[in-house]
Amino acid sequence: MFKGIFSKYFVTTAITIILCFTFLGMILLVMTANYFIAQQRERIYNNACNISLYVSNMRANPIELYKQRLYNQDKRASFEMFSDTIKLVDENGTSDIFILSENNDECLLFSDKKEYMLRDVEIVNYKAIEQIDSTNVYQATGTFFGYYGESRYTVGVPILEDANGIVDSQVIGYVFISTPTSSMSTMIVVITRFFLLSVCGVLALSFLFIYMGIKRLTRPLLEMREALNQFSAGNFEKRVRISGNDEISELCISFNTMADALEQMESSRRGFMANISHDLKTPMTTISGFIDGILDGTIPRERETIYLRRVSDEIRRLSRLVDSILDITRLEGGQVEMNMRPLNINEIVKRVLLTFEMSIEEKDIALNFTLDDKIIVLADEDAVYRILINIIGNSVKYTPMHGGITIETAVESDKFASVKIRNTGPGIAPEEIPFIFDRFYKSDKSRGLDREGMGLGLYIAKMLVNMNRGEIGVESIPGAYTEFAFTLELVKKETGLFTRGDKGENALKKGDGERPGKLTK
Repeated sequence: MFKGIFSKYFVTTAITIILCFTFLGMILLVMTANYFIAQQRERIYNNACNISLYVSNMRANPIELYKQRLYNQDKRASFEMFSDTIKLVDENGTSDIFILSENNDECLLFSDKKEYMLRDVEIVNYKAIEQIDSTNVYQATGTFFGYYGESRYTVGVPILEDANGIVDSQVIGYVFISTPTSSMSTMIVVITRFFLLSVCGVLALSFLFIYMGIKRLTRPLLEMREALNQFSAGNFEKRVRISGNDEISELCISFNTMADALEQMESSRRGFMANISHDLKTPMTTISGFIDGILDGTIPRERETIYLRRVSDEIRRLSRLVDSILDITRLEGGQVEMNMRPLNINEIVKRVLLTFEMSIEEKDIALNFTLDDKIIVLADEDAVYRILINIIGNSVKYTPMHGGITIETAVESDKFASVKIRNTGPGIAPEEIPFIFDRFYKSDKSRGLDREGMGLGLYIAKMLVNMNRGEIGVESIPGAYTEFAFTLELVKKETGLFTRGDKGENALKKGDGERPGKLTK
């Protein structure tokens, strides 16, 4: 029924508010009703006391005087004397008022249905009189000892001979006021109606604001859903509007950042596929052309060997490309686990340099070293070897004839050691440095120097450095040098296999008198 997040939020909030209003409303109504009833009862009690005081303050002997006037021929005037006063007390005309004699043997005044008359019969139960004599007040809710057929609230107080400060004054009569309890509930009904109308108005406004608030709150989520639907269709241009500075805004920022990353990944994927297609197509076209030329006789027999070697080289290039792609797939897919253990970084540098010994000698490259022989790093040996192969191989490739390569290992901090590899050469343009570690990226200058490279070596090196909890960067001055530097986690310092020279430099030599760069296996 309520599948949408907007409906769920709205219904949940609405039910919560209604329950809170109902609970608080019931408490308020009960408190209001109790307060009003208490005020009504206090008013009735005060009215009874006022009538008692009025009778007590009559001239001389008020009761006797009253009796005499009642039994004279002008009875109507006698009633009028009290009726005006009683009407002031009984404003609504809903109460019955009894004025009784001392012995409760005569009702001196009785108001019933807005008429005032005499009663000679006893209408008040003696128990009420006894309670007044003992506690000075009678208060009860009920039928007044069966006199009424409905529920009423009755208050009774004594009439004292002198109510003006004489202690233990003699009781000369009694006053009772009886009011229907239904009259007390009338105001409660009015208050309840007012409360319900107020609650309905408040709830309507609350639901309006809640609707607008939840609508505003869920709008980014709906936009995210729409964007995700477009993402699934291959369109990564959709972004979510950001408003405010709350958790939803932070979610929108993160979503847009993710969208930017997805768009970049999609662009990279498309470029990756285009580059792969190109790098696969080129050698395959070459191979196909050479083989077709051999088969149809276009290539002379005496030159078949030369072209077959070219075919073999292209096949090996294809093999390296496939291997690199497989490596990238495994690395990006998290299928490669790093075997972290203590390593002597200088030993691995030596092994890698031996790999490029022939190329170094052919180009007459001068090797200079500044090696810390006490560095032990925590890393995966195969990964470090691959990193150095890619970086040093890149340096050897772009170092011109009679150029130089400098390799430095040092302690960067208490936690990391650094490896720096600098080569002389054409360098890298500043605008190309941010892309140097991207897949299939090759600078404009390198395209003419490296026809076999695929632009994957530095990308793989960066991935492996990151997987070994290190960082990698590049610094270059066009026409001067290019320096790659990466860090690895440091384990400790201990005596290594390399010995420092007089100035901390050491060349790996075959023998005395030979220039740097001649290596021994």
